[in-house]
Amino acid sequence: MTLTRVRKRDGKVVRFDRTKIRAAIVKAFTATGEGSVGRARTLAEEVERLAADRFVRSIPSVEDIQDLVEHVLIQHRHEAAAKAYILYRHERQRNRDYQRLLGTVDDLKLGINALRVLERRYLRRNERGEVIESPRELFRRVAHAIAAVDRRYDPRAEVARVEETFYRMMAELEFLPNSPTLMNAGTPLGQLAACFVVPIADDLADIFDALKAAALIHQSGGGTGFSFSSLRPRGDGVRRSGGVASGPLSFLEIFDRATEAIKQGGRRRGANMAVLSVYHPDIVEFVTAKSRPGALTNFNLSVGVDDRFMRAVDRHRAIQLVNPRTGRRTGEVPAADLFHLIASNARETGDPGLLFLDAINRANPTPSLGRIEATNPCGEQPLLPWESCTLGSINLARLVKGRRIDWTRLATVVRDAVHFLDNTLDASRYPLPAIGRRNRENRKIGLGVMGFADALIRLGIPYDSPQAVSTASRVMRFLDLTAHRASSELARSRGPFPNFARSRWRGGKYGPLRNATVTTIAPTGTISILAGCSSGIEPLFAVSFVRNVMEGVQLLEVNERFESEGRRRGFLTPELREKIARSGSVRSLREVPADLRRTFATALDVAPEWHLRIQQAFQRYTDNAVSKTINLPPDASIEDVKRIYHRAWELRLKGITVYRYGSKPQQVLSLATGTSPEGRKHVVADSEYSGGCAGTVCPH
Repeated sequence: MTLTRVRKRDGKVVRFDRTKIRAAIVKAFTATGEGSVGRARTLAEEVERLAADRFVRSIPSVEDIQDLVEHVLIQHRHEAAAKAYILYRHERQRNRDYQRLLGTVDDLKLGINALRVLERRYLRRNERGEVIESPRELFRRVAHAIAAVDRRYDPRAEVARVEETFYRMMAELEFLPNSPTLMNAGTPLGQLAACFVVPIADDLADIFDALKAAALIHQSGGGTGFSFSSLRPRGDGVRRSGGVASGPLSFLEIFDRATEAIKQGGRRRGANMAVLSVYHPDIVEFVTAKSRPGALTNFNLSVGVDDRFMRAVDRHRAIQLVNPRTGRRTGEVPAADLFHLIASNARETGDPGLLFLDAINRANPTPSLGRIEATNPCGEQPLLPWESCTLGSINLARLVKGRRIDWTRLATVVRDAVHFLDNTLDASRYPLPAIGRRNRENRKIGLGVMGFADALIRLGIPYDSPQAVSTASRVMRFLDLTAHRASSELARSRGPFPNFARSRWRGGKYGPLRNATVTTIAPTGTISILAGCSSGIEPLFAVSFVRNVMEGVQLLEVNERFESEGRRRGFLTPELREKIARSGSVRSLREVPADLRRTFATALDVAPEWHLRIQQAFQRYTDNAVSKTINLPPDASIEDVKRIYHRAWELRLKGITVYRYGSKPQQVLSLATGTSPEGRKHVVADSEYSGGCAGTVCPH
């Protein structure tokens, strides 16, 4: 007898698929280090035989088959794998329960928090606001829209094959594009870029034109960066009216309020970066702008500094403040005093960060088009005025097989991702003609990674170790080289970006390139939740914690790898799981094996120097910049921040951001404290927190 049919949970009878049993056993083996693919095949065949014998006159249910899987695993002394399989069944049932609460169909077996994010942000809705798309349909929609671009370059292109390639790497969570692509591809809106820099000239009409441009970008799902450095200082003369200027900060507040109004009707929080030159006469007012409670809640702030300023700090010299309208000096300030003020406010509020403009412009691919003065909201994308960038990230956690990186698969995903992102540039509808023109001229893309901390854990490497730094260098060097070669291949078939002959790439080792920039390390906030991995290149924020899934509903989450190791080794008791959730960290817990205490490092376990060295390792092989938060404990001092900022300059980073825990009155991550007014007993994270900064306005 053979088994041909099975009854699903909804009562439907479908064809029996033995590959699903084998895949489930392989997953249990992978989680526990037991067995092999061949062994899983043998056991799956035994499950099928038992089911055929037992259900001669009836059709077994999915639960019946799962019971047999447990029985066979235990019978063949795969106790650890059986436990992992039982846990998996329990988690899936819990997820199904919450799917019903959320009203979301999970046809890719994602986690409950991924479903929550999909339902809130990404899945399409009808006119009544009802979700009309499943996760599988979302990825199919995006793949179809992006693959269709191939026909513009070759009418005989195998679009169906390309669509399947794009779909698979998204559905298998190996690669995900930035949020606007997931939201808008294949929809009437069609705006797919994540990052924009909008210029602001010293003219009232131009300032409000920039505000209008930002509003349109935010409405379409993008984030904006601005340099306010060209605006005349507060108190400067206004010739046309005979009055005096109100200064950059007054306009910054207007931009902030406009963002607040627009975000209330959208699916994403409006995000901005404001940059002001360290030589601007209003720099002190800018540095201290967020010291007022509730100020500029929709902006991250960065001071634009250069090597000259940093050397003046070292040599205890003064710098000259210069009116950008006249070019005249308006005063001077000791560089070390201003540096201290910057560090002091960063410690207290998380802002401002620093942008190292000389480092940024040494890597500017098109210096003939102008000097870069601003970045996107998270700092990873330095851009010229009106430039945009389309981003995507590879999930490194999915590309670790056993105790090694699958370099062959990584190379394939990199090449396909570059193809995907280049197509996205053409598929996108840009909110303004100026953005469309500049985008077509330079064709900037930014391919990066997420799940780096998870990959290190799978490799058995502590985040704060020389091995982690060397792994970061090796991975990013490989990715960067492969991505540039892929861009070069596209240039041969489609042509280089139009400004290639005026770029620093001309005459380089890659030959003509399709894209002025190819690599970026983005923060990957919500897409890392969809992928079920750690955010960007950040360490874990907690090994175990409670997440606010929805109003009145919290779930205890334990790092999946830690859970499987704990079960395999037999040390993870319910009491220990609860204890870990109270601190998030295992570094000081003697109940946890020593190797795991080292490997499962959390953000506050990692000393600032290791954060910086990891950032440097990625920056060395990245065209654009690196989004990274240097997490600090509550007792970190101003001198600590100064050392970090100075060290970042020494390491030739392009930007630096710190976040001292507790420096925001409200946080999206809260550690357990016995004295908290809420009586908090666990580390608690908001539904869309994925790592990095824990404030309500984070550089991610």
